[in-house]
Amino acid sequence: MDLKVVKEPRIAAAPEGTVVLLIGIRINKFWMVHRWVPAFCAMIPMLVEVSKNKEHGFLYSRTWFNRTVIVLQYWRTMEDLMLYSHNAAAKHRSKWAWFNRAVGNDGAVGIFHEAYAVDPARMHTVYRNMPMFGIAAATESVPQRTRPPVPGGSGTGKA
Repeated sequence: MDLKVVKEPRIAAAPEGTVVLLIGIRINKFWMVHRWVPAFCAMIPMLVEVSKNKEHGFLYSRTWFNRTVIVLQYWRTMEDLMLYSHNAAAKHRSKWAWFNRAVGNDGAVGIFHEAYAVDPARMHTVYRNMPMFGIAAATESVPQRTRPPVPGGSGTGKA
């Protein structure tokens, strides 16, 4: 991944239907290492699988570590995401079944995901003095030539 800082103001040009997925785990009981370490480690093979096989529709991800580990992912479409998550041959199904058996509702580690389909007419992005990041890195980035629309304004002024 190129981490070169791009100084020119840019915006994302994501196709309609691109999916933003927030997924992760939260360590609730630090002393139950035997529960949260395997849950954390289960994410790695899934990320490797979708990164190597573009036919799944996975585009890009970034991960942040803290008590709650967050993986920000971008997918081509919601259909692609759902097909992968329900694919019996993919790693997700076996990891999900393991979590339900091994952790279930014991409270040691929490998991979450939120998925949102993008509507370019209803999104706003700005990247300045940043390496390629977020949905712009997952899809396309273009120069920001005009100010973004402001509710009630004309939105046609130069940046």
